[in-house]
Amino acid sequence: MSIQTGYPHEIRKLIKVVEETRPDRLKMRYRRLSLGEREELVRKWHPDYKPGTKRALRIGSCKGTIVYNEVADLLESWPAVDIDSIDLSSIDYDVDILVIGGGGAAASAALWAVYSGVDPENILIATKLRFGDANTVKAQGGIQAADRPVDSPVLHYLDTMGGGHFANKPELVKALVTDAPFIIKWLEGLGVMFDKTGEGEMVEYSGGGACRRRLHCAKDYTGLEIMRVIKDEVLNRGVRVLEFTPAIELLTDPDSGGVSGAVLWNIETCEYYIVRSKVTILATGGFGRLHLAGFPTTNHYGATADGIVMAYRVGANLRDMDTAQYHPTGVAWPEAIRGELITEKCRSLGAQLVNVHGELFIYELEPRDVVASAIIRECAEGRGIVTPTGACGVWLDLPMIDEVRGPGTIKKNLPAMYRQFIRHGIDITVEPVLTYPTLHYQNGGIEIDVYTRVLKPSGEPIPGLLAAGEVTGGVHGRNRLMGNSLLDITVFGRRAGLTAAKLVKETSVKPKISLGHLRKYTMELEKLGVPKTRKSPIVLPDYRGERVLLKSIKVL
Repeated sequence: MSIQTGYPHEIRKLIKVVEETRPDRLKMRYRRLSLGEREELVRKWHPDYKPGTKRALRIGSCKGTIVYNEVADLLESWPAVDIDSIDLSSIDYDVDILVIGGGGAAASAALWAVYSGVDPENILIATKLRFGDANTVKAQGGIQAADRPVDSPVLHYLDTMGGGHFANKPELVKALVTDAPFIIKWLEGLGVMFDKTGEGEMVEYSGGGACRRRLHCAKDYTGLEIMRVIKDEVLNRGVRVLEFTPAIELLTDPDSGGVSGAVLWNIETCEYYIVRSKVTILATGGFGRLHLAGFPTTNHYGATADGIVMAYRVGANLRDMDTAQYHPTGVAWPEAIRGELITEKCRSLGAQLVNVHGELFIYELEPRDVVASAIIRECAEGRGIVTPTGACGVWLDLPMIDEVRGPGTIKKNLPAMYRQFIRHGIDITVEPVLTYPTLHYQNGGIEIDVYTRVLKPSGEPIPGLLAAGEVTGGVHGRNRLMGNSLLDITVFGRRAGLTAAKLVKETSVKPKISLGHLRKYTMELEKLGVPKTRKSPIVLPDYRGERVLLKSIKVL
């Protein structure tokens, strides 16, 4: 008797090809590509190189820089606040440190500022949604750290640089890999339940583009588990948190030119709040909800590039904004969860990518941009599977995991994946899944130094402004390796907290606050003839129109 699944009949018939070819594929692996072959594949098929998706910025500190069209539209938009109507005479929150964001980088920064002696009452976290609603909780696969005798931070460094096509900022990568072993010990000490053997040793997995097994996982809930623990630690330490209150503009000190706080907007009560701070930390995450090049996304609902917009208006340098990470394995079917993540850990455990003919076409653990490009090629050249809604995908043969590693491995190691699909009638222990790349990660962003100070194009820091996590650029170059994102937010979140605490102790005078930096910026917008109905940050995505940024934008 055939198993009734969540697949339509016409797709279900194609599963037989996967099953028939599985015995032969159990004995083989696709060969690894050379560096030259990787580059050729990426340049021909990756969305970063698709014509018409990018253009040069026409205003601001990085005028002339090539960025994705959706990012350019945001940066070439009017501020959400009216410079002349905002009352800055009444300060609602006067703090030492303002942390903008609610994910892992924000939580890590707040904690390490407290550990460094800053009074929790003088730290304010302002987050768009609930504290913890961030890409952090959606990160499944693991966190990298070279902490075994057969591994080293040097190898981790080389893997990260190579995976980023050597476009990374070397000093940031050095900080990332050298801090990594300490970060794992810190998280473990706080109570993160990493996968371990019966003897208590860490179980470490392979990741794409890595020469050693160095992924530390908590099943396939790693980001959720890390956020659970550090969120509790933040709250237990007494740090104040404002939920549903995103920042919509930074404030500047007219004397120093530095950042001195932010204008917040409560999306429930529609009230403005003025926050003055000695140090402001941007930890606003990525830009997946801009749907670059029309791709679906793995990102949470609030990932709309707010931090980039605000930092750019105060003169921050942006780097590598012409590149984005499209995770190779997003859900192509069922339609209800299209674009959601299928963790790379599936391939680390042995799942293979095969086309409609049941053929291997790429080594599964190549760097992510290489695997994504190979999948796009298979579909473009007619070797993919078309879904009833017109999407295309290839097979990820998940049942191979239990074949290779023994029955029960999937349910034990991939409980989130199992539950995600079984709700839609697909049992991944016996059926392959359809997959296609999905917009996953913001490779570039605000340029920082190793102390997380935000830099101008000249290389000079902007006083009072720090940034950490996905909002920043330089750590990952043009492509991020699996497991380096959770490491990034904790390494540089920690460094932001340490730097902020140091700056607070060195600053005795309260800064002045103004919106003066917007006047020059709006003059440029006026010259360009940008319609005043187009504003940013957009705060939340609007799915009522086909492409919202081509229409009138209602920001708040």
